[in-house]
Amino acid sequence: MADLEVRALTFDVFGTVVDWRGSVIEEVERLGRSHGIDVDWESFADAWRAGYGPGMDRVRRGELPWTPLDGLHRLILDGLLDQYGLAGLTEPEIERLNRVWHRLKPWPDVTEGLQRLRQKYVTATLSNGNVALLVNLSKHAGLSWDCILSAELAMQYKPDLEVYQTAADLLGLSADAVMMVASHEFDLQAARRAGFKTAFVDRPQLIDSVGAEHTDDGDGFDIVVNDFVELADRLGA
Repeated sequence: MADLEVRALTFDVFGTVVDWRGSVIEEVERLGRSHGIDVDWESFADAWRAGYGPGMDRVRRGELPWTPLDGLHRLILDGLLDQYGLAGLTEPEIERLNRVWHRLKPWPDVTEGLQRLRQKYVTATLSNGNVALLVNLSKHAGLSWDCILSAELAMQYKPDLEVYQTAADLLGLSADAVMMVASHEFDLQAARRAGFKTAFVDRPQLIDSVGAEHTDDGDGFDIVVNDFVELADRLGA
């Protein structure tokens, strides 16, 4: 893959690096047990994530001011509390629940794969998560990056093209020297339009409820792999 002339890898985080769904379900199940609440927590996790796209669209339309992802998550959560029997939570309990996104678990292949990739490439997050969220999540999960990049720095959300161009500019690289790594095809398709190289990581466990459809099963991306270790193999790291 040396012919790709890639110098930096930018990584989607939710779903690609960390198991957001399993982590959220595990935490809310524990919260439910402690409060004697028994509901469909898988449905809760999916509903919380499903509000993410419409929330970003409200910002794009000017119905909300620029709002970091922590703020969008809280708006969505507030709308779900009654429906899922959580209206009796205290404010500190609600805020701790909202910050579950800071405590997500990485997929098993991520630590080894990232360590290898970082030896050869600049590695950076490129997520809709705000900077504070990504810093806390990375420390919690034991992930090391060369740089924390966020859509927050562009005051836009992926898949807006400004997010990808801002990342390349901040890295001091042309877009074609950066490879976007993601398990969401909509993310890679936008990155490709911005001039990035693309690597699709297949996560069959991933339920993508942010409006993305698996339309081409990786067709047209520069690399298609099953995990980060295979990505390191393919990139010679």
